[in-house]
Amino acid sequence: MAITDFDGADEIRRAWMAGLAPDPALTVSEWADRHRILSSRAASEAGPYRTSRTPFMRAIMDALSPSSPAQRVVFMKAAQVGATEAGNNWIGFAMHRAPGPFLAVQPTVDLAKRLSQQRIDPLIEESPELRALVMPSRSRDSGNTILGKRFPGGQLILTGANSAVGLRSMPARWVFLDEVDAYPGDLDGEGDPIALAEARTISFGHRSKVFLASTPTIKGLSRIEREYEMSDQQRYHVPCPACGGLQWLKFERLRWDKGRPETARYICEHCDAPIAERHKTAMMDEANGACWMPTADPETMANAQAAGVVGFHISGLYSPLGWLSWEEIARSSEQAAGNDAAMKTLKNTVLGETWQETGEAPDWQRMYERRENWQLGHAPEGVLVLTGGADVQRDRIEIDVWGWGRNLRSWLVDHIVIEGDTARSEVWADLTEFLATTWPHEGGATMSLARMAIDTGDGVTTDAVYSWVRAAGRGQVIAIKGVAGFDRSTPVDGPTYVETTEAGRKLRRGVQLWKVAGAVFKAETYRFLRLNAPTEEDIAAGGDWPAGYIHIPKGTPSEWIKQLTAEQLVSVKTRQGFQKLEWKKMRERNEALDCRVYARASAWLMGIDRWDERRWEQLEEQINVGREDAAPPAGDPSRRQPTKSKQRSSHWMGSRGRKWF
Repeated sequence: MAITDFDGADEIRRAWMAGLAPDPALTVSEWADRHRILSSRAASEAGPYRTSRTPFMRAIMDALSPSSPAQRVVFMKAAQVGATEAGNNWIGFAMHRAPGPFLAVQPTVDLAKRLSQQRIDPLIEESPELRALVMPSRSRDSGNTILGKRFPGGQLILTGANSAVGLRSMPARWVFLDEVDAYPGDLDGEGDPIALAEARTISFGHRSKVFLASTPTIKGLSRIEREYEMSDQQRYHVPCPACGGLQWLKFERLRWDKGRPETARYICEHCDAPIAERHKTAMMDEANGACWMPTADPETMANAQAAGVVGFHISGLYSPLGWLSWEEIARSSEQAAGNDAAMKTLKNTVLGETWQETGEAPDWQRMYERRENWQLGHAPEGVLVLTGGADVQRDRIEIDVWGWGRNLRSWLVDHIVIEGDTARSEVWADLTEFLATTWPHEGGATMSLARMAIDTGDGVTTDAVYSWVRAAGRGQVIAIKGVAGFDRSTPVDGPTYVETTEAGRKLRRGVQLWKVAGAVFKAETYRFLRLNAPTEEDIAAGGDWPAGYIHIPKGTPSEWIKQLTAEQLVSVKTRQGFQKLEWKKMRERNEALDCRVYARASAWLMGIDRWDERRWEQLEEQINVGREDAAPPAGDPSRRQPTKSKQRSSHWMGSRGRKWF
């Protein structure tokens, strides 16, 4: 029987011929200019997509086209320059003109869901061509879900880099890895999320493509910087309106009169002529000579070409008119002066460059000498909320209580050691009793612990910690686990649920476990310890303590301060030969630093980094009431209510079973 002798022969013939057809010569940028419509739900400038608005994105999108020989496209960039939209254009192009299995990875599954709802759904809905290929999600058996979009010849799977199951879900010809610097370092012991995702492309060989895009983070830890340095390292060169000389824009050549960011102009590196920002649109126009140029050394260039790797870097200096202006960049630079945290944000998100973290431990003797004239066991003026960090050892539990105020200023309020074998119930009973402790505030009120984070231990004590946390409840106590990573945007991730055991039976969803990137809070602590206290003249002139300043009371022994400064950030070589930064102990004991990290994670989870002035005023009002018969909620209305109020004494030795060091 001939192929034309039965129903459906035409459909089979068309599908067969489509499978034999070569990839289209149309590029991703050409497809976007013809078919992409930006929805007001997802874009600040709704309407037809125009590559000419961000001309530097054309070469990047064209490298993602099947006609380009590039197999690995790397984009290190500032925030909000159009990288995610370029990836979305690639998704739309693949659905329409080069169907195949497509894997899109965000840092977390929640972010993948948000991308799907805020970007991918509008991408499909606003394009008639894509709307005809992907059935509405409300249709029965449409293959259109939040994390999966089926279309003729392929399927789009969206997942998070925190999901090992999602990363090994299917073979993929196309892989889009967005914001890779926010990916976890090791995914559930299975390895690097990037490597897991790339392994999905093996069966497609040279026909596959991987697009890695990210704002960089910490030098030595940044994935996107490492990938960019292994590429041809292209930078976008633009012509000077005065002399025509090509150059890529550098922050150090942006000049303005001090205190007047509105005078910002760019100084040409060829003729030193000042360039006003109004010339930027013409400068970036490819018709006027703007172009990408590789800047890698010959050896790196040859290796990149052999591997099919191209890399691009762009900073916020190229942001189109109407987006981020040179004046705003100059103003941000002035405001960030002397503030490491703000300078890091400027480097990462505005300049698209890594931040060199200063990992050298502060001098413990200097910290010892600058102790202030107030006593442990009391909360001084400025403290408005208390959090704790508990470090579990096999023979003791060490607890630090930190007070927090506006602008992340912090005070060491207390340190307690509960001695005893942590396999025995008596130690955990003492820890439960500790939760009811209160501390006198200088304003006359008494304060209780709003939240305490406890480390889940070294494996030997983990079950004991889980059992205690489950019994304590979720209001005041959280279980945490330290993880590798330097993601400042989400230094605390979770929660996940872990099974626990009670009386020989497993309890599912027994304990919420939060993962803490200790490297972030250690670097922050050392940065804050380096801040200088204001002089009396500064205070008399209306000056204030710098944001993040750490206050340490008199009576704090040198051993505790040595523990607080016991680690350094050092460069180590990985098995693959790359350099990375790790925190290493320079002294045997580091419990004070660990407890600080846990208390800081507690504060971060409470949201104190995002509290507005009204929230701080409410806490201040509670403190000023001056009631001694009740402890204020201290910022957490869901905290465990103490059953017994027990004030801490101000001396070093605690009650029976507790001691210092």
